[in-house]
Amino acid sequence: MQKQSINTDIEQYVINRVKEIRASKGISQAKLAHMIDLSVGFVGNVENPNHIAKWNLNHLNRISKELDVPFREFFPERGL
Repeated sequence: MQKQSINTDIEQYVINRVKEIRASKGISQAKLAHMIDLSVGFVGNVENPNHIAKWNLNHLNRISKELDVPFREFFPERGL
């Protein structure tokens, strides 16, 4: 039996979007961690749906700048 994510729908959406964008640019978790001055373990924990770690707005702002993507790309057009 698969465990359900402990994140809310919107938290998981944002996590998934960051991961999709990161992967589409060929950037590893380790490279992203280095780019935004976080530990590799933290980035891995954020992408693990069974872990409590989440991106905050400051993280997303740094990711937006480093990956050169609009901040809004991390969010759905309408609320979930």
